[in-house]
Amino acid sequence: MSFDRVLVANRGEIALRIIEACRELGLDSIVVYSEADRGMPYLRMAERAICIGPADPAKSYLSIPAIISAAEVTGAEAIHPGYGFLSENPDFAEVCSDHGLTFIGPDHRTIALVGDKLAARRTVAAAGVPVLPAAPVPDDEADLRAVAAEVGYPLLVKAVYGGGGRGMRLVQEEGELAAAVTSAAREATAAFGKTELYLERALINPRHIEVQVIGDTFGRIAHLGERECSIQ
Repeated sequence: MSFDRVLVANRGEIALRIIEACRELGLDSIVVYSEADRGMPYLRMAERAICIGPADPAKSYLSIPAIISAAEVTGAEAIHPGYGFLSENPDFAEVCSDHGLTFIGPDHRTIALVGDKLAARRTVAAAGVPVLPAAPVPDDEADLRAVAAEVGYPLLVKAVYGGGGRGMRLVQEEGELAAAVTSAAREATAAFGKTELYLERALINPRHIEVQVIGDTFGRIAHLGERECSIQ
């Protein structure tokens, strides 16, 4: 689907990069902002800026109704979510499609598969890819300690949804576990609007090697080779 006007559903440097990319491609950009970001310089770079709510991300950058309404009011034809916030929310991608808006990103079914880290683990494990020991975080504290002991220390408390290192805590021993879970849940909720967590065995001083794969709606797929990300 072709489009000429893109709503940028993010903030700060992320929004600025998308605005600049739109300009290079000859596309109009509309950027949303919360009341906390009113007056930020990057807002002037877009053709239009529209306020979508108060400073609380849950009522602005994580509010699907607010962003869809902004797109409809401004006549946007596509939405670029950037990363973080709603970029890995399959419901958001599906709602965009339902409203006739192009979601610049993966199909909602793909996001549901890889955006949920527990589902992604099950998928790659079924394909024969080795995975580290892991388990969902239970509600009961006694069960939590038992699950953590089974996963093994040191371990990571990780957000099931989202990324970028948010909602993640390293736990070296049982005495650190409860506080780490509380802290990770709070950060995950603020960043992604979801509190689900899981425990995963931690690797100390690992090498982080990525192979990035990109594809488009025409079935063309390419990989960008290996990337050494250990120093990030």
